[in-house]
Amino acid sequence: MRAGKAIVRKSLRRALIVAGAIGTVLAVGLTTTTVVNAVSTETEKNRIESYGQTVTVDGRSMNVVITGEGDQDVVLLPGFGTASPALDFGPLVADLAQDHRVIVVEPFGYGLSDGTERARTTDNIVEEIHDALQSLEVDRYVLMGHSIAGLYAIEYTNRYADEVSAFVGIDTSVPGQPNMDTVFPTGLLAAAKNLGLIRLATQMTGDGLDGLDYDDRTRDQMSLLSNRNSLTPTYLDEMTHIRTNFADAAGTGFPAGLPVLLFVVADNAGNPDWIDLHERQAAAVDDGTVIALDGEHYLHHTHAPEIADGFRRWEAGRLLAAD
Repeated sequence: MRAGKAIVRKSLRRALIVAGAIGTVLAVGLTTTTVVNAVSTETEKNRIESYGQTVTVDGRSMNVVITGEGDQDVVLLPGFGTASPALDFGPLVADLAQDHRVIVVEPFGYGLSDGTERARTTDNIVEEIHDALQSLEVDRYVLMGHSIAGLYAIEYTNRYADEVSAFVGIDTSVPGQPNMDTVFPTGLLAAAKNLGLIRLATQMTGDGLDGLDYDDRTRDQMSLLSNRNSLTPTYLDEMTHIRTNFADAAGTGFPAGLPVLLFVVADNAGNPDWIDLHERQAAAVDDGTVIALDGEHYLHHTHAPEIADGFRRWEAGRLLAAD
């Protein structure tokens, strides 16, 4: 009996020693990633290059980039969490800017724009983007956006219907699409970033830009801005509001008289109804068109020429020129 108890005590001591060793390794590892992340974040600030120009919105600086000339202004809005909209849209901007003036707006928390404590509701985001354009005296334009920008664009085009001549979506979000009621673990995500785990994961998985039309310098800048902007308080607040922003948009659509062109991923494995959702959205306006493209969600990464040329052909049949 005593021998059995001794064996148990010995095994328990070993388990505690092993657990302690594992805990020590984890603590040292997390301390290391935390320090590396803090030092890298501070060092990288000086490597980020400025681009575009800033306008003051709600007392803060919002970055915008204007490229090209033409009779028609195209305002580009990013998908959720895009580290640097101006650089991310680069190939598409270069094509469109051959005969359009292209204005990329980097909302608060994106690109070189400031962060904000203001709630990331659709209403606030829409108002801030509009204020930025008003500061630039841009008052007649095609609104073009990727992903969640499609959700914000519904509110935007209804509120500022006299300014927007058309909407062009790049695999845009649609009210009523499934799985948008998720409650994200923002606290855990913030902790993971502060501990340097997000930086470590990115280094292990890569930036996802291999084989795309970005030079090394641009890729480096996109990586730096991703490290800076990902999972900031502004980013996490917008993530928190995704659920409520979609709920608030339920049953809404673009103004009936607004021409709408939607470039959509042809085969969305996670949502077999993806094309149908967009076709219904297009059918709800007087002039709606859906163009399916083989590819993944970031269509402008791989199909910039097709998007630009498709837009030109579609635009040519409509009176969209600025007043």
